[in-house]
This record gives sequence, structure tokens and C-alpha cells, in this order.
Amino acid sequence: MIPELGQFSLILAFCLSILLGVMPLAGAASGNRLWMSMGRPLSAGLFVFLGICLFILGHAFVTDDFSVRVVAAQSNTLLPMQYKVTALWGGHEGSFLLWTFMLSGWILAVGMFSKSMPVEFVARVLGVLGLLSASYILFMLATSNPFDRMVPVPPADGADLNSALQDIGFIMHPPTLYMGYVGYSVVFAFAIAALLSGRLDAAWARWSRPWANVAWAILTIGIALGSWWAYYELGWGGWWAWDPVENPPLITWLFGTALIHSLAVTEKRRVFKSWTVLLAILAFAGSLLGTFITRSGLLTSVHAFASDPSRGVFILAILGVFVGGALLLYAIRAPLIKSEFGFGSLSREIFLLANNVILVVAAASVFLGTLFPMFYQALTGDLISIGPPYFNIIFVPLMILLVIFLGIGPISRWKKTSGTYLQQQLGKVAAASVLLGVALPLIVLLDISIPATIAVALAVWIVLGIGRDLLAKTANKPSRLQGLRSLTYGYYGMQGAHFGVAVMLVGVALTSYFSSERSILLQTGDTVELGKYEFQFAGSERLAGPNYNANRATVLVTRDGDAVADLYPELRVYLASGTPSTEMAIDPSLWRDLLVIPGEIRDNGAWTMTVYVKPFVRWIWLGAIIMALSATIAATDRRYRKLARVRKQAEDKAGEEVGQGDLQPVPGGGA
Repeated sequence: MIPELGQFSLILAFCLSILLGVMPLAGAASGNRLWMSMGRPLSAGLFVFLGICLFILGHAFVTDDFSVRVVAAQSNTLLPMQYKVTALWGGHEGSFLLWTFMLSGWILAVGMFSKSMPVEFVARVLGVLGLLSASYILFMLATSNPFDRMVPVPPADGADLNSALQDIGFIMHPPTLYMGYVGYSVVFAFAIAALLSGRLDAAWARWSRPWANVAWAILTIGIALGSWWAYYELGWGGWWAWDPVENPPLITWLFGTALIHSLAVTEKRRVFKSWTVLLAILAFAGSLLGTFITRSGLLTSVHAFASDPSRGVFILAILGVFVGGALLLYAIRAPLIKSEFGFGSLSREIFLLANNVILVVAAASVFLGTLFPMFYQALTGDLISIGPPYFNIIFVPLMILLVIFLGIGPISRWKKTSGTYLQQQLGKVAAASVLLGVALPLIVLLDISIPATIAVALAVWIVLGIGRDLLAKTANKPSRLQGLRSLTYGYYGMQGAHFGVAVMLVGVALTSYFSSERSILLQTGDTVELGKYEFQFAGSERLAGPNYNANRATVLVTRDGDAVADLYPELRVYLASGTPSTEMAIDPSLWRDLLVIPGEIRDNGAWTMTVYVKPFVRWIWLGAIIMALSATIAATDRRYRKLARVRKQAEDKAGEEVGQGDLQPVPGGGA
């Protein structure tokens, strides 16, 4: 009976989402303030009822209610409790319910933190989000009901959760990724509300920036968690494999990165308005693309949830309606958007525009490389593979250009910058970057690589550029400390994110070009040397886990005769499904990781193993953490807490009357 309550709550949530999608929009079009004011209570009701649905489904997993189809497909009585809970998002139906619940959380947050915005604008934002949530809930009710029963007789036990998903990475990665994904639905709704209202001004950009920053920060952490999880769980010792399921988050992240920079220009200089709106639409489209790929049956992967093509058609219809409708509205309104100020050929606006173009081209190249094999197979029936060489050839040069502009942009001036000024500010920085790029890898790793040297030089270029900009901005203050205190959270967030890029760049370069590995067959007592380390196989033992049996090896790692670590890789077999699994062992540190990946056990008790030494690999995820924290800091800038006053000042400065938009009069434009 309890799952039926979940079904009833889902139907009620659908009704509330329909009301949320219709009443505020109709109220904004007709000027009915009562209808517009209904957006906030309806968003709270939607959040509550979807929360009830999620709780009831979670209860079914925890209590082993195998009469519920998704529980029978994804769980098992032997499954440890933490994985019974996370099995909720281990399948298609539960993961989509979690996705929709997170969207309702974002909707509720918009209602709570938008009281300083005009009620008409908030009504349009909540209305667009209501229509989106209604389409998601309709999708669940029509094709992916998480409360479907097993009839006539439920199984006595479940099928079990995929062994690769029984890991802490699965506990953290999908929810974080989903939260970042659906955050771009809010930014999309802000853009559509601006187009509908005819108001694409500095105030709109300022309202959107905190939401864009927070969504970008969460998505950054989600992608980093996915990289970290794949690194230690899949057993291939890498950190990014250009997987067709993991690429869509990167596409969304690239569009989102361009968006937060473009919003800054629109807010401060009132230019790039139509471009900023387009980026908001593209970032949202990227999030829906990831949903479509994992749920359409186009590929089989540990990341994929559904093999029913009808579900993919439904999601494709959602993508077509919302993205297609947004692009149609954009095509109608964008030609009427006017920039209020110009800028020179050498200015901060130009450098930010160049960065935007590079990010969009990079996203397009990843999109093409991800989807082309699928379209090719659909058209010809033949298989074609596009691997890392394609992505690296296109992506790496684009990122080099991006980093070069990233170092110039913050130091350049708005509207116009002289070449002499940039040379004075960055000439010594460039020379020092080249020198340190050559010296640092040689000093730290006693080795040299041209690609690594270029990458480290670019990272130093960013860091020294940040330092030079801080000196320039505090030069005329009574003291450096007072100058630093005068800078805004937005500025520190920007420079912190750039510093995170530099840290990540060092990690990517050094681990990619200076990692070492060796595969070998070891009997008890045998030793293998790799770099400065010795790995000794000290034997193995059998052990029983909560829902698996395992053979665990013991590998002793020494350096110059001194003990460094004891590593315990395992070969597991899960009892419910009989699925074998490989569990690698890692000794992590800030400067290097030592990895042992087991292969197989031979008849004589020998083990095949692959050992790795990966320098600075942790800097990849450290850089992502710094970037995410910095974006969060930027979102807390005190300017965003004074939206009403800033809106009035911006309109007065532009010589506009309150309520006048940046679009020319359009028949029916008040909708």
C-alpha cells in the first residue's frame, strides 16, 4: 500500500507542476498579481510531494520490498544498507525521480531567494520551471513509473546492484552531477523570462549570475567526482577516457563556463546580450543531451540507465519542445536586442569574447566526437570509433589558446586597452613563465617533456598574472592589506577559479607525461621496481565481505629500503549475481599516487598485476575543488543582496523608465 501512496504523491506533484507552469505565466501576461503570487506556494507544494515520492521509494529499497519493480531490478537482501539507499539512483526510474526532485529543490530556492526581483519576472521564471517539471513527471508517469509493481508474484530476492556501483563514488557522483545539471534549468528559465518580458539589461544579468555560478560550481565537483571514481574504480589507472556518457557533462560545463563570463560582460558593459541568452539555452540543452544519451538505449554502459527506445523518443521530444521553442523565441527577439556601449579591438570585452568562442568551439568538437559514431551507426549499420586522439588533437590546442587569453583578460581594461599597457604588465610575466615552465618539471621530477613544459609554463602564466593584477589593483591604496580588503568577493572568486585552472593544468600535464607503469606476473616474495619504488608481493588470503567473497593480495612498497605503504588489491565475486570485480589499491599523496591493479590468479598461486606511479594526479581534483569553492565565493558577493537598488540605479543610468526593456516594442511582447 505504501508504494501506492508514492504513486498518488507523484500524480499530485504533476497537477501542482501544471498549475505552476500555467498560473504565474498567465498572471504575468494579464497583469493578475494574485496568479503571479501563486508561484511560490506552488513551488513549495511541488517540492514536498516529490520529496514524499523519493522517501517512499527509498523506504521500499531499505525494506527490501521486491514487489516494486525497480527495487527487484536494482537491489538484493545481501546488499549493505548504504548501497540499498543509493540503489535508488542505480536504475533509470529512481535516478529520474531524484533528478526531478532536485529540480523542485532549485525551484523552491528560486522562490525563496528572489524576493527583491520584480514579481512579474519571478512569475515567468517559476512558470517556465513548472512546465519543465511537468514534462519530467509526465515522462515518469507515462514510461518510467518508479512505483510499478511486480505482478502477479514478486521475486523472493532482488537481482542485485551492479558491482561497479557498490562504491562510495556512486554515493557521491550521480547526485552531485544531477544537482549541477538541473541548476542550468534555472539559468535557462531566467533567460526565457527575460526574452518574454523584453528585459535583457544589467539587472537581468546580475540576477542570473549567482545561479549560474552555483550551478557551475556543483557541476564542476560532479565532473571531478566522476573522474576520481573512474580513476580508482575502473582499474585502468587513468582520469579521463572521453567516454560518450561522461562527455555531455563536459559539454555543459564548457557552455556554462562561457556563460558565467558572458554574464559578467552583460552586467558590467551591457553588451553580448543576445550571445549570453544563447549560451544559457545551450548550457541547458547540454544537460538534456546527457539525459537523452543515458536513457535512450543508444549505448550500453555502466553509466547508461535505459534500453527502451521509447523513453529516448520521449526525452528527445522534451528536448525539442523546450530547446526548440527557446531557440524560436530567441530568433524572434534577438534581432531587436541592442548593445548600449561599444568597445575597441583591444579590450577586456574582446578577450572575453575570444574565450567564449574558444569554449563554444571546444564544446562543439566534443559534441561532434560524441554523437557522430551513434548517428553513423544509425544511418549505415556499421560501427565507427572516435577515441582520445581526435579529442586531444582538437581540444588541447584550444585549451592552450584559452589559457593564454585567460591570463590577459583580467589585466586588460574595459572598453579600450593599449598594447603598451599590456606589454608593461605582462612582459616580465611571460618571460618568467617560460623560464619556470622549463625549470620546475626538471627540478621536481628530474625529467623533461616539451608538452609538460608548455603546460607548466601556462599554469605559471596564470598564477603570475593573478599576482600582477593584485599588485596593480592595490598599488594606489594606503596599504596592500587595505587594498586587498577593498576587492569584492566576485573578484576573488574569479581569480580563485583561474588559480584552480592552473593547479589542474599542472596535475594534468605532469601525470599525463611522467606517469610510469609496469605489468608483471608475481609469485609470493617476488619484487618489481618502478622508478624509485619497489613493489613486493607478500602473498594473498581469502576473505568474506558482506555480500561477496574475495582474494586479497598484500603488496609491500618500499623506497631506498624504507617502508612506504602496504597495499591490498582484491579480486571479488559478488554472491547474488556471481559478478567478478577488481578492486585496486592506492597509496595517495599530494605529490604522487602508487597504484596496484590485480589481473588474475594463475594455477600456481601467482598473480598478474599492473603497478603505477602517477605524480601530481591529485592536483587535478584539487584544482576542481578550488574552482568550485571560488565560484561559490563569487556567488556570495554582497552586490547580489542589493538587487532592487542596483536595478533602479542601472535603469536610471541608462536613461530608462522603470519597467522599460532593452527590446524595441514588439506586438504581444508583454507576454
